[in-house]
Amino acid sequence: MIRFKPLFLAISLLLSIPAAFATHADEKFKVAFVFDNTIRSHGWNFQHNLGRLYLEQQLGDQVETNFLESIPRGDDAVPVLLQLADSGYQMVFTTSYVLMEPTIEAAALAPDTLFENSTGTLLADNVSTYNGRFYEGRYVLGRIAGAMTKSNVIGYVASYPVPEVIRGVNSFVLGLRSINRNATVKLVFVESWNDPVRDAVAATELVNKGADILAQHTDSSGVMMAAEELGVYAFGQTSDMRDVAPNSQLTAIVLNWGPYYVKRVEAAINGTWHSGNNWYGMSEGIIEMADYNAEALSSEIISDARSIANQIRTGQLHPFTGPIYNQNGNEMISSGQVITDEALLAMDYFVPGIELLSVN
Repeated sequence: MIRFKPLFLAISLLLSIPAAFATHADEKFKVAFVFDNTIRSHGWNFQHNLGRLYLEQQLGDQVETNFLESIPRGDDAVPVLLQLADSGYQMVFTTSYVLMEPTIEAAALAPDTLFENSTGTLLADNVSTYNGRFYEGRYVLGRIAGAMTKSNVIGYVASYPVPEVIRGVNSFVLGLRSINRNATVKLVFVESWNDPVRDAVAATELVNKGADILAQHTDSSGVMMAAEELGVYAFGQTSDMRDVAPNSQLTAIVLNWGPYYVKRVEAAINGTWHSGNNWYGMSEGIIEMADYNAEALSSEIISDARSIANQIRTGQLHPFTGPIYNQNGNEMISSGQVITDEALLAMDYFVPGIELLSVN
């Protein structure tokens, strides 16, 4: 396995774990959250930490939580996770795909500790996975973009061409073209989850190529800041980003992890926790839409967005309902059929209406 950081960093981090991580005295159920990066003020880890705080608020004296930021990746994360288990933490949430294999390795050595890994795919008796159905919110964003665009060109800044990102782009385009058949997406992969400068450069290039609305699947606020500076509309990612783009943000997909954390910790406390792949969306309250920008959006567009979101939430609408074709014209989902979760998780094709570009 590739080592991302020297082992001495993991050892140093273990020595810096707060004293609270080493206590056994109280009877509270102890839960640790492990972030591969910093929390910051927006984005992936920020939303997970809001979920941690919500857990504390809801369960009060029943739980004690703490967190670690920027832990080493790869094998070097294993001793960190084992130290948490040895320090009395009965449940550990690792909030990144890059921590999946270390979580599995640590869980095998700490069978009495429950682990949950976000966006991972590997299970064990004491390891579950969890993720959000981001594609549901992206369909709503696509509808808004289709109604708002004047140039019929939407710029999309994405991280990597992995199934999670591909199905999100596809869902956005399906929403976009359900309301505007002439609109297309110019797509750029920046090969990073969090590079604000590269995100902003990509956003600027897309605007220069005719995009008048920007979407993203990266973890920085670089796209939103560029949109505000360039005077185009955009959609926030993972967090509400109105504070960095008060004029540009039309809405945002917001990940609300709190209810999930409460549900899973309560199950652990009650002895009903079990291993499984947990993939939740709007119907469970994990995927939410931020407030709609009433200064930019008409009441008709807002009403449509709310209606579509409600239809997805109640199961009346699934973004991937056939017929759906790939860019070669091959039918991937037949008419009236709804795609399976297995097919969603393995999605490796683009639907028509997407032009892939490279960024300088």
